[in-house]
Amino acid sequence: MPERAEKNSDLKLPPELLDLFTGTDELELEDVDMTVEKLEFVYQPGFLPAIQRMVASKVKPTSLLEAPFTLPIQEYLGQIVEVKLGATKSEGGSRGKSIIIGGEKSPAFYTFESPTLNSPVISLDVFDSKVPIPKAVKTNFNDAMEDPVSWAKFAVEKFGADMITLHLVSIDPLNPKPSTPAEAAKTVEDVLQAVDVPLVVGGCGDPKKDLAVFEKVTAAAEGERLLISTVTLDMDIEKSANLIKKYGHVALAFSPMDLNQARELNRRLLEYLPKEQIIMDTTTAALGYGLDYAYTIMERARLAGLMGDPELQQPMSSGTTNAWAAREAWQKMDPQWGARELRGPLWETVTGLTLLLAGVDLFMMLHPAAVKTLRNTVKRLTEKRGTVNAAKIANWVSAKF
Repeated sequence: MPERAEKNSDLKLPPELLDLFTGTDELELEDVDMTVEKLEFVYQPGFLPAIQRMVASKVKPTSLLEAPFTLPIQEYLGQIVEVKLGATKSEGGSRGKSIIIGGEKSPAFYTFESPTLNSPVISLDVFDSKVPIPKAVKTNFNDAMEDPVSWAKFAVEKFGADMITLHLVSIDPLNPKPSTPAEAAKTVEDVLQAVDVPLVVGGCGDPKKDLAVFEKVTAAAEGERLLISTVTLDMDIEKSANLIKKYGHVALAFSPMDLNQARELNRRLLEYLPKEQIIMDTTTAALGYGLDYAYTIMERARLAGLMGDPELQQPMSSGTTNAWAAREAWQKMDPQWGARELRGPLWETVTGLTLLLAGVDLFMMLHPAAVKTLRNTVKRLTEKRGTVNAAKIANWVSAKF
């Protein structure tokens, strides 16, 4: 031992540390700092084979280890209400078909727990007067955007719209010459005659003007089961609900990203309307502009409803067109952002796909490409088990781009 210490005197290591090397094939040091100019290791006989064993090449596995997996099936106390939109002739309206949304018994697309009873639906936006529309959208509709009737027909015949959302923005009191409630009702009647799909009818956001217009619209479209967009906490809720109930329509309860307000609005509406005539909208924020918060509120609402909260068991709607409010969706930017013609539809698509997973049942959208992508995704997610090629999906691991 003294002889070895003298031989390694330059290391200035205590004998206790040097003794650790004796008869040891492997040595591991933790939390050790060394400041050296030159470090030399002298391996004792028998130590080198141990090093070789440590660095020996491993045989690559040829298959994955098989392990059992059991789907985590869970039962929920509540169920989302089914709501019918549009009424056929036999139901008192004039629509070619009715659409039912809601009815979920588990979170979105948990098909291993329960099948998707009613697939999410997409409604294409139509405006009754000129509004700023990105060029990427205009090129799809061209002259059809000159009036809401031709726009609605084009959306149904060209792009197969299942529903139309008619925004009565011309009634806005801030316009130089706002449309009257009677004129707005006439526009709704004209669109109803031009297309036979269910209709969403939206106001301008002014609670007093909207209520005055809804009074005329609900009466003019009696029995058509329109979705009246929107009823808010700052409106006369009793009067709004009674109009919707009297003429056989559905209320869209709108709240500004606040679950407590959503509960309160639904609770007050339920005093006058059956639950089958209420859809809720907790506000959609665009990708990069609060989408994560919008998702959280919608997901919380859906889970609360499934867990038994009777005030949050309504189907959900999303104004996905709000994605175009993001400047990245339409503004000219650095080339690294890509072409606006693609960037805009992608912005709307990602916004929609995100909220699809939160449990949204009805999407109001603008760009046909975004609509098509979302529609195809819904179809894939609602396919029956066993129809998807699992081997093809697994191959993404070795895919080359």
